[in-house]
Amino acid sequence: MDELTDERSVPGTSLRATAVSIGTSFLGDPPLPDGSPNPAADALARAIFAGPFAVIDTSNNYAGGRSETVLGTALRRDGLPAGKAIVTKVDADPATGALDRDRVWRSFEESVTRLGVERLPLLHLHDPYTIEVEEAFAPGGAVQGLTELRDQGLAGAIGIAAGPVSLMRRYALSGAFDVLLTHNRYTLVDRRAEELIDLAAERGIGVFNAAPFGGGILAGSGDSYAYVRAAPELLAWVARARELCRRWSLPLEAVALRYSLRHPGIASTVVGVGRPERLAQLLRLRDTAVPDAFWPELAALGTPPSTLED
Repeated sequence: MDELTDERSVPGTSLRATAVSIGTSFLGDPPLPDGSPNPAADALARAIFAGPFAVIDTSNNYAGGRSETVLGTALRRDGLPAGKAIVTKVDADPATGALDRDRVWRSFEESVTRLGVERLPLLHLHDPYTIEVEEAFAPGGAVQGLTELRDQGLAGAIGIAAGPVSLMRRYALSGAFDVLLTHNRYTLVDRRAEELIDLAAERGIGVFNAAPFGGGILAGSGDSYAYVRAAPELLAWVARARELCRRWSLPLEAVALRYSLRHPGIASTVVGVGRPERLAQLLRLRDTAVPDAFWPELAALGTPPSTLED
C-alpha cells in the first residue's frame, strides 16, 4: 500500500491518521441570511465522509460554529464512516476573550452538542492568544480544564494548536500535551517549525502540520502568506520556485504538499477544503511523485524570505 494512503498511528493518541487530514474552517460559510449553514455545506460534508482521508479537523469557532453543526448533521444522518475520526478545538469566548477552565468546559459542551457525540478522540487548545501562558497553567486555567476532560475520558488526548513557534514551544515543553498542531510554520517558504517538530518527536508528541499552502500563495490563489500580504521578495522567490517546478513538469502545489508529507516527524498534514471538487484535486496533488533529485535544486534557490516573525 502507498505510504501516503496507509494509515499510521498519531503519537500520544489512539488515533489512526492518513498522511493528509481534512480541515473544515470553511465548512458552513457563507451562511444563509438567517445565519444557518448554506445547503452546499452538506454536500461538502458528504464528500469528506466519503473520501479516503481519516481525520476531519474542525473547531468550536470555525464558521461561527457552523462547521461543527454541518458535521453533526451529517453524523446524525449517516453515522461516522469506519476508519474516520472528528477532532475539534476549544476556543476563547467570542464576546469576552475568556479562556479559562470554565470556558474550556463550555466550549467542549458546545462542540459535542453540535456534533452529537459524547466524547472526542482529540481536543486542542486553539489559538490561546487572549491569555498569557502563565494564566493557561494557573489553577482554574485552560490547561486544568483540558486535563480534566482527558482524565474523565471525555477527550482521548489533548493538544495545543497555534501559530507562533515560541508560544508553541512553551506549551510543548510543559509536558501537559499529547499532540501539537502547527500552521504556516512548516512550508516551502517558512521552515521555522522544524525545531518544534523535532522537539515533539523527542517527547513522543504527535504532530499535525496545517496550511502547507500558506493560506493560498503556494496554491496559486492569491498573494498573501499566513493571512498577511507577501513582500515582493517572497513573491519573487515563489516565482522562481514555480519556474523550477515548470522545468520539472511539476505543479508547485504538489511540491508544497509533498514538502510536508515527506517529513518523518509529521503524523498528518491538514489541508482545508471549501468545495467537494477540491477533494479530487487534493488527491491528485497527494499522488504526484516528486523525484528525489528535485529537492537539491529547490534548496539551491536559497532560504525563502518569510513574512512571519515567529
